[in-house]
Amino acid sequence: MKAAKDIPLTDLGSYQHAVRLVLTHDVITATRPRPGVLEQVLRHADQMTKDFRDLLGYTLIATTRQVRLARRLDVLDPTQSAAFAARSGRPFDRRRLAYLCLVLASFQRSRVEISLADLVRTFTPTANAIDGLGFDATITAHKAAVVDVLDWLVDRGALRLSDGSIEAWTADTDRGDALYDIDHDICAAVFRPARPVQHLTSAAGLLDATFVSAKQRAQREAAAQRAARALIEFPVVYFAQVDAEMAEALTRGVAENVARLTGLTVERRAEGILLADAGGRCTDRPFPGRGGAVNRAAGLLLAKIADLIEDRGQTLTAHELPAVAEDQRDLLARIDSALPLAGVVRELAWSAPFDDAERPVVSQAVTPLLAPFVEQSRLRVMIDELYDELGAASFTITWQHDPPGLLSAAVALLADLRLLRPVAGGVLVLPAAARYRNIKLALPVRRAEGQMALDFS
Repeated sequence: MKAAKDIPLTDLGSYQHAVRLVLTHDVITATRPRPGVLEQVLRHADQMTKDFRDLLGYTLIATTRQVRLARRLDVLDPTQSAAFAARSGRPFDRRRLAYLCLVLASFQRSRVEISLADLVRTFTPTANAIDGLGFDATITAHKAAVVDVLDWLVDRGALRLSDGSIEAWTADTDRGDALYDIDHDICAAVFRPARPVQHLTSAAGLLDATFVSAKQRAQREAAAQRAARALIEFPVVYFAQVDAEMAEALTRGVAENVARLTGLTVERRAEGILLADAGGRCTDRPFPGRGGAVNRAAGLLLAKIADLIEDRGQTLTAHELPAVAEDQRDLLARIDSALPLAGVVRELAWSAPFDDAERPVVSQAVTPLLAPFVEQSRLRVMIDELYDELGAASFTITWQHDPPGLLSAAVALLADLRLLRPVAGGVLVLPAAARYRNIKLALPVRRAEGQMALDFS
């Protein structure tokens, strides 16, 4: 199946732009992310619906008022939480995520509007019935969490402020109030779990399991979809971290088809494959960039690591890159440790393992990947050297007195980008990090406000 099969060459650029808009925005409405985008996307909705379904196994929900892409998850990824964040950019904590679910659950189809006071009265008893959660209007942190949740829903068009103000309620919960119109269609699009949440006994139940089939052709098609989803959802796909079926699918033109769908560029190496986004048109984490101290420090840290690896006088040990399954076991265990057991319906099993007899025959096994290991102590030396070379003021007020904190933030960013892999005692340097070995540091530039900033040449 060829992506954009019925799209004329003259319209291909417009189609790919619409695809990127859908992939990079959780909900598209008449005003989100900006006026005019909804019309651009709806123009190609029919072809996109087919391409997303056939190539990726995704479901495109498109109406005249909103567009939403329902994804299927093959693995849990900590970066998926980035979809839930306050206007300040700070990710939602567990309290805010719980409040968001309770607020959505409190909306009744028969109501087209709701006051903030009524909303709080409705969900407070439910929140207080949950051990460790609760809601108390006299606690500032609880009110701040409600404000972030309502702002999140307003930004996506699920709620619209028609009277009053949330600031008045925050200042005085007894006298202040706000009135919101409810868009139930967008609420339903925002909350679309893969399966009924009350039936889950583990977060693993949210993952896709439709690839379980005794038919070899169905397994090949499912493996191709999983490979395509990995290319879309992750910065780079390493052959050593995927199963043999996916690795084989990546050699059968899946990447080129995804590239035609998105307008990105395929970049192949012996260790893996990625879709390069030189224009920053289809990414939520631009790198390298000028977006802040963490981004710049991460680039400078990669340059230091490259110097270390290329220094013939230094000897680095190599460790085998852990498989994704190992990361999944750890992540699932941490998520499930917080799962409330009381009231969970335990009547359905959502996935079943492959029987060895059902596995398709693959031409060759995936070769393990050995990656250089850099100790945590060396990373601390590197960040200290950057502070000495450039001056603490170069890293902004937030980080100028916190080199360890900046190091942790930079390593976390590079891990999200699959350039480093944190392990006990240090990090593994992944192959894609070599793309940035020639990052060069320009002289610090003094901005008008007196802050020192770093630019890349």
